[in-house]
Amino acid sequence: MNTDTEMNTGTETDGSGGGGTGCVPAEREPKHEALRTALAALIDDGLAPHEALPSERDLMQRYSVSRMTVRRAVERLTQEGRVYRVQGAGTFVADPATISKSLHLTSFSEDIRNRRMVPDSRLLLLERTEADLDCARDLFLTPGSPVVHLERLRTADGEPMCLENVWLPEALVPGLVENGEPLSLYGWLEQAGATPETADQTIRATVVGPREAALLDVPPQFPALHVERVTRDIRGRAVERAISLYRADRYDYRLTISRERRK
Repeated sequence: MNTDTEMNTGTETDGSGGGGTGCVPAEREPKHEALRTALAALIDDGLAPHEALPSERDLMQRYSVSRMTVRRAVERLTQEGRVYRVQGAGTFVADPATISKSLHLTSFSEDIRNRRMVPDSRLLLLERTEADLDCARDLFLTPGSPVVHLERLRTADGEPMCLENVWLPEALVPGLVENGEPLSLYGWLEQAGATPETADQTIRATVVGPREAALLDVPPQFPALHVERVTRDIRGRAVERAISLYRADRYDYRLTISRERRK
C-alpha cells in the first residue's frame, strides 16, 4: 500500500485553515470516513498489535487533511476497537485477541463485527415469566408483571465470550417467545418503537461457577466481568435489563476520562 498517495482531489474544508487536498469530494463520502478506511487498511497491511500509528501531524501531511479529520477518523477506529490511545504517547494498534467495549451503546454483535469477527449465539432459554423484585425495580414494573427472559451464550468466531441474561417487558415485544430468538434483539426493539438510546451500566470483577465455566470453556473460578445494564429508549422508558458474564481474558472495557481543571 502506498500510504503517501493522495486519497482524491476533493477540497479539505473541515477546519484546517490551510486548504489542501481532501480525502473525497463532499458529495461522495465524509473525509474522516475515507481516512478511517485508509488507516484500517494500513493496519491490515502489516502494523503489528501495539505498534504506533503515525502521529497526527504525519497523517495530516501524508493524506493532506486537517487535524479535525484525523481526530474524527482515529476516534472511529477507537470506537471500533481497532486502536487505543495512550495519553502523551500516541495511538497504537489494538490486539485483535481482545474485544474492547467503548462507552457507546452497542450490542454484542456490533462489538464483534467491529473487530472483523463473526458473532453468533446459542439460545439456552427463552421464556415468558413474571418480574421478580429486582427485575420489576429496574424495568419500572409492578412485581409479577409479564416479562420475556432470554439466556444466550454469545460467541465470536465460534469461541465462547459471554453468558448473557436479558429481561424485556412483554408488552414491548409481543410474540417474541412464539417467534423464537431474533436475529437482532435491538432490531426487534426498534421495530417495537423502543429503540435503545441510553443505558446505566455497572461492571465488577468476579469469577465463574461450575456451570458458567463449562459454557464459557474456562476452568471454574476463572476471572470474569459481571456487567449489569438497564437500557432506556428515547422516551426514557426502561426497555431492557441485562446481566452478562464476560471472559476476562478476551473482553475489556476502554474508557476515556479527563482531569477536571482546578479553578
